[in-house]
Amino acid sequence: MKELEQALSVFMDVGDLTGKLAQILICASESGTISYQKAEEIAGNDTEEVLLMGWEWKLLIPVRTSRCGEWDDRLFMAEFGEVYEMPNVSRLLVKNACCTGRWDSTQSVAEFFEFAKEPQWRLIPALVRRIREGYPAAGINARQIKVACREMGFGERTDTLIAILKGAGVISPKLGSLAQVTRTQTPLYELNPCLFTEASVIESLKMTEVRT
Repeated sequence: MKELEQALSVFMDVGDLTGKLAQILICASESGTISYQKAEEIAGNDTEEVLLMGWEWKLLIPVRTSRCGEWDDRLFMAEFGEVYEMPNVSRLLVKNACCTGRWDSTQSVAEFFEFAKEPQWRLIPALVRRIREGYPAAGINARQIKVACREMGFGERTDTLIAILKGAGVISPKLGSLAQVTRTQTPLYELNPCLFTEASVIESLKMTEVRT
């Protein structure tokens, strides 16, 4: 658990709560979900605060939803009977951090897509970083993702890749941004923030320097 605490402390300043969050994430990563009851056994009076941190970084997503499964539509409640799930890529990030003590988004994204038998899995981390460039607060639209896919050599596979990125937990539609969708005539997506911590950005820059 110390390795995961070390990895989390690089981008989270939560003091004594780091250990409780790490325990909850480890527990959730084993099956993909954790109940409020189990989280409370670990975090006690700090349960709501710790779960909120997990939700903020999209490490834990409330299962409860008002309409559909997109993040925008999830309802956070910290009480008996609630369940929280881990996006696939977040789950792999946690498992890898437990072994290495590092929060390595590049490696974890590549591994996930290799496991998923994506033929161009080696290019996916660079594609995700390209999508991240200039990412506005309102979200990135499907047209911008399509441009990024073409630039990275994925041709006309945009729709397929968007579906895969959604399934991985890298992106999720922004259902609350109807005004922007109407204006741009294309769906908007938000990115999983846990992929873009200071540690992962530094790691990406180091890899770029090595290649050049």
